[in-house]
Amino acid sequence: MDQVKTKLLKISCLCIAGTVLIALNTKHSRAVTVYGEQPIAGITVTLDKYYNSGSTAAASEITVAALESSVAEYDYNNLGIADVENHLNIRSGPGEDEKIIGKLPKNAGCTILDIDKSGWAKIKSGKVTGYVMSSYLITGDNAVGLAKKVGSLIATVNTETLNVRADESLLSKIITIVPIDEELEVSEVSTDWIKVNIDNDKGYVARQYINLSYELQKAVTVEELQAGVSGIRAQIVAYAKQFLGNPYVWAGNSLTNGVDCSGFTRGIYAHFGYSLPRVSRSQAVSGYTINASDIRPGDLVFYGSGSYISHVAMYIGNGQVIHASNPRTGIKISNMYYRSPIKVVRFIND
Repeated sequence: MDQVKTKLLKISCLCIAGTVLIALNTKHSRAVTVYGEQPIAGITVTLDKYYNSGSTAAASEITVAALESSVAEYDYNNLGIADVENHLNIRSGPGEDEKIIGKLPKNAGCTILDIDKSGWAKIKSGKVTGYVMSSYLITGDNAVGLAKKVGSLIATVNTETLNVRADESLLSKIITIVPIDEELEVSEVSTDWIKVNIDNDKGYVARQYINLSYELQKAVTVEELQAGVSGIRAQIVAYAKQFLGNPYVWAGNSLTNGVDCSGFTRGIYAHFGYSLPRVSRSQAVSGYTINASDIRPGDLVFYGSGSYISHVAMYIGNGQVIHASNPRTGIKISNMYYRSPIKVVRFIND
């Protein structure tokens, strides 16, 4: 099915009167009901129709922990998780001289389609289908156990734009606006509202406008990694991408061992002789404020609630930013409008 091509590593659940029922393929002969899409990587997909039984009396008792702990030991023979320090190159064919077409970040998941005699595994992850050495993949029971630790419950926006609010009310303040298909990490589930994390900010979205699923990170395509720019800007963007997948640590200053959003931008710029303030709010009042329509790779994009800035990312071209987002994803690439930008600032004069 078409949805299978775009959704990866999601656990399918149907909640009836507050009870979580997991529907997964297994190697056992007992009958198993599969809701929605066909299985991929041994795990079926989406928590759509979450309350469709018509009874939600106990729905408020459902928690993220309850959903995750409901995952049993099933046969996930085609699940692979990247066992690398940073990221794993995905190539167009089985060989070190083949073209790199994508990268699989540390702890990201993939479906193993085949493994040849020389150990090259054909995999699919997100938008990328290609080859990696199977020795760099965690598989079998070890992959199942790790998936439970590094995966997250995700809310995917199913409407054109969705307000993220400060509280569980339509009258509550709007923190930011997110576009259709944006994926938000879930921290709490209730009948009508979902508490989500956006970078290190918290907010609430209306349950009716999202689909729930349990996911691992996916591969990044080579197109997402290309800036389409030259000169100092190209150098800055290329340097920033070297740290893709590295950990997020609040107040951290190490691009390799852990950094937060402003520490990341400050560290990247410092490598090229630019001195930026330490926190995002101070960085936002430095440099030159520009219109979003004039943005170029290397410029900084600031996010937050209203006029209050709490997060910063670097624009890398193709409508995308790279940023140290949160402890789950670490340094990642996102659409520039994954949430509403507040301000764009330029430090590079060229």
